Amino acid sequence: MQATIIVAAGEITVQPNRLLPSLGWFTNSFVFTVIVTVLIIIVARSATRKMDLVPSGAQNFIEALVETLYGTFENIVGRHMITKVFPVIATLFIFICAANWIGLVPGVGSVGWGKPGPGLFSLTEIDRPLLRPADADLNMTLGMAVMFMILWLFWTLRDVGLLGFLKENFAPKGEVKGWLGPFLIVIFLFVGCIEILSILLRPVSLSLRLFGNIFAGETLLHTMTTLGLALPAPLGWIASVLFPLPFFFLELLVGILQALVFSALCGVYIRLSTSHAAPEGGGH
Repeated sequence: MQATIIVAAGEITVQPNRLLPSLGWFTNSFVFTVIVTVLIIIVARSATRKMDLVPSGAQNFIEALVETLYGTFENIVGRHMITKVFPVIATLFIFICAANWIGLVPGVGSVGWGKPGPGLFSLTEIDRPLLRPADADLNMTLGMAVMFMILWLFWTLRDVGLLGFLKENFAPKGEVKGWLGPFLIVIFLFVGCIEILSILLRPVSLSLRLFGNIFAGETLLHTMTTLGLALPAPLGWIASVLFPLPFFFLELLVGILQALVFSALCGVYIRLSTSHAAPEGGGH
């Protein structure tokens, strides 16, 4: 029998793969999410277990990260809201960035079950990877977006009240007098309905933007990996390693940019609905 060396090259699909057929929720993306969450908790706990007055090492990194994120998001959401919303927005940024970067680790999406190809140095197509990047699963990105919008509604209603929320979206802006009053009321009611529709669509835009970029990156890496299939062995194996290598560095940049875009947009939505309720000078 001829020996076969298998180089796994995972093909990512829109739907996550079930690791246990009897449990529909137990997918490879779910396992990956749990791993990323546990790693973030371990790093945070180990860095802050013994807090020093003069930070160094991991504690210095964590404090610098938190301070940078706090200043960045404070400029977006305003001073009067930052203490209320910072834990959620910062957690979203850290988790999304960590998930995107850990998803580039060799073995994620490329180790699992498949059919080995014929011959020496054959390239195997993995149709059921053991791990799948979390943000390449629409269930994950949509879940984060819906969770944020629920919290956004809570923060907005607590800050401006139900009447203030309805007034901001439906009431005419400024003083209305004369025969233009009824006409402007109808116009602003129509504009308010459009605004409510745009609010309802925010989870869709947030989730699809993140999912589309990360899924496209995973697909690109898979495509570059399989470009060497037409080359004779062992050149095909070498090409499957070298061809996608430059794109890994591009995906590192995309990973942090998409985390920043997602969390910054969340901050913008909060600012739009609460900035008018801020005390004088509190929105700077």
